[in-house]
Amino acid sequence: MILGIGTDLCDIRRIENSLDKYGERFTHRVFTEGERAKCDRRAARAPSYARRFAAKEACAKALGTGIGQGVFWRDMEVVNLPGGQPTLRLTGGAQEHLARMVPEGYEARLHITLTDEPPLAQAFVMIEAVPAAQP
Repeated sequence: MILGIGTDLCDIRRIENSLDKYGERFTHRVFTEGERAKCDRRAARAPSYARRFAAKEACAKALGTGIGQGVFWRDMEVVNLPGGQPTLRLTGGAQEHLARMVPEGYEARLHITLTDEPPLAQAFVMIEAVPAAQP
């Protein structure tokens, strides 16, 4: 069953301006260490950061909280599975809110898709509840 859906569209130029104006102050406030390492290795830093920014916004919408209500930027991290597929790792308030959303006997699965077509970056997030694996 679908528990939440979120989408966000982000202007890459806005992220580029924040990177230029605030630098590490911006990246350390919004992104995890792993996200910063991945984005900073890329030649096109701003689009990489913008996709992740959009993902965090979309995730917060899927959770139904927005950024707030105990859910903070770094509680949501875009990570890649071994095959390269993006997914989200939730910690802190985001993880706690997700746990409250999931019915007993179910576990959460987070699905994410990221794209950019400059000057825009976009993300979709879907939170699904599936029956928990039986021991």
